[in-house]
Amino acid sequence: MNQMTDIPVPTHTPLDDESCWEAVLRRDRTADGRFVGAVLTTGIYCKPSCAARHPLRENMIFLPDPAAAREAGFRACLRCRPDEVGRDRLAVEAAQAFIAAAQTPPSLDEVAAHAGYAPHHFHRLFKRETGLTPAAFARSLRAERLKAALEEEGGSVTSAIYEAGYNAPSRAYADAQRHLGMTPSAWKDGGSGVTISYMVRETSLGPVLVAATAKGLCRISFDEDEEALRRRFPNAQIVPGDAAFSTLAAQVVKLIEDPTQPVDVPIDMCGTVFQQAVWAALRAIPPGETRSYREIAAAIGRPGAVRAAGTACGDNVLAVVIPCHRVLRSDGTLGGYAYGLERKQALLEREARISESSAGP
Repeated sequence: MNQMTDIPVPTHTPLDDESCWEAVLRRDRTADGRFVGAVLTTGIYCKPSCAARHPLRENMIFLPDPAAAREAGFRACLRCRPDEVGRDRLAVEAAQAFIAAAQTPPSLDEVAAHAGYAPHHFHRLFKRETGLTPAAFARSLRAERLKAALEEEGGSVTSAIYEAGYNAPSRAYADAQRHLGMTPSAWKDGGSGVTISYMVRETSLGPVLVAATAKGLCRISFDEDEEALRRRFPNAQIVPGDAAFSTLAAQVVKLIEDPTQPVDVPIDMCGTVFQQAVWAALRAIPPGETRSYREIAAAIGRPGAVRAAGTACGDNVLAVVIPCHRVLRSDGTLGGYAYGLERKQALLEREARISESSAGP
């Protein structure tokens, strides 16, 4: 088929064309909504994850959104329906605002009706865009408000519970144990009544601190010891890990030495709704691959929150298990890392080498 001559080809675009092309080759769903790929020979534009056969590289250009593609004379792909991505994300954003404004968590039917979608479809859509179900998002929001109320000076635990929107303390305590890793009173009292086991193990990248509550891992960090835990939870009971804990620590060490191993360890870390979404996006990055902070922000449906995504990466307290080292700046440079850029580079090189050898010839 001859190349179409009636479609103007933009002479400049702020997009990184090579990164866009790589996302298209991966059929990367996290890139959907960040740009569209337009095929010069067919006049069709698609979202990056489109399952259709890839065109030749020289036949594809990249545009920031469907509106720009239509203005340039392209028409939407009937297979991947790229126009729906923008509508879906607007609907999810509207649903998030609706949930946040509600006094009590609304039902799935109420959220879906507000967004204008069928409940089961919107449940899948919301989770795809945010990494959380609507119910989990609502619980996280309420737990976040509880955490903020507990940290206010002079307030009681009971007043904090009702201020956060809970109708009964029992629900607040259940959510707190899920999102804070401990009861509301323990959180307010710097971990009072909570036992944290720890162990420092040697790895090829240096000593690593592994710490956990009864619920799961609460800290993994290089070059730290129990003092780091005492600063974070000054009133918690910090104790050396026993033989059973040693098995958990060994799993962490194994992951550091071979990042292609499947991760199946219990986790106990608190975070805001935004942080949890970022951390979920980080865990979705396969070993041997990297993402930019911009791609992470887009993956959670917040493309404008690039700086906040970087901050959430920095707030990660579970090194390697939550692989924030797999996130680079948009220009491909390493960016920051709490445990040193040399260690970040070593982790990335190790993952790339192991992934390449696992793939075979």
